[in-house]
Amino acid sequence: MTNEMSKTSAAPAADSQALSSGPRPRWNKVPEVTAYFWIIKVLCTTVGETAADLLNEKAGLGLTGVSVLMSALLAVVLVVQFRTSAYRAGVYWLAVALISVVGTLISDNLTDNMGVPLETSTTVFAIILAIVFVFWYRRERTLSIHSIDSTSRESFYWLAVLFTFALGTAAGDLVSERMDLGYWLAAALFGLAIAAVALAHFKLGLDAVWSFWIAYILTRPLG
Repeated sequence: MTNEMSKTSAAPAADSQALSSGPRPRWNKVPEVTAYFWIIKVLCTTVGETAADLLNEKAGLGLTGVSVLMSALLAVVLVVQFRTSAYRAGVYWLAVALISVVGTLISDNLTDNMGVPLETSTTVFAIILAIVFVFWYRRERTLSIHSIDSTSRESFYWLAVLFTFALGTAAGDLVSERMDLGYWLAAALFGLAIAAVALAHFKLGLDAVWSFWIAYILTRPLG
């Protein structure tokens, strides 16, 4: 009787060990896309633009100094982000804010320091972003942000985010400054473009993944 009881009590322990030794659950590293997601994203975008201009013009660091400082801070935060096992709001959104600054500075350096026309930088960033998406899809067979659950996918995700900010900055400056439309009219145009994407998604069946990434690019110049 004692032997039977010991065997019975040992079974749950063995089951527990089997469960604990099984594969660890994979957690998505990106928040759910809700209205709050887009509000915070636009605010992070605005902070990125303002911080880049403030440090460049008011703090006297210059574009090069600001670029080095912000890139170093972004690298540190991304190391923390990659080492987390699940979505952490503070770390994630700090990374978005910093990558917004760095993406802005990449575009500004090309335009202000190197004299690259906005038409050229906008085209180049669009091509680079397309290349990132192609390699991402070829490796992972998905561009969905609902499955950012591996180091590879997260690497592609943050690389894509960086170039959406760079592209959005260049495109926003091209429309508002080079085309001489002004900031308010340009903001209205980008707002209408975002509304058109939302309408195409909800009413015309535009793919959710592409709807997300198009809107993600457009919210940068809007901010």
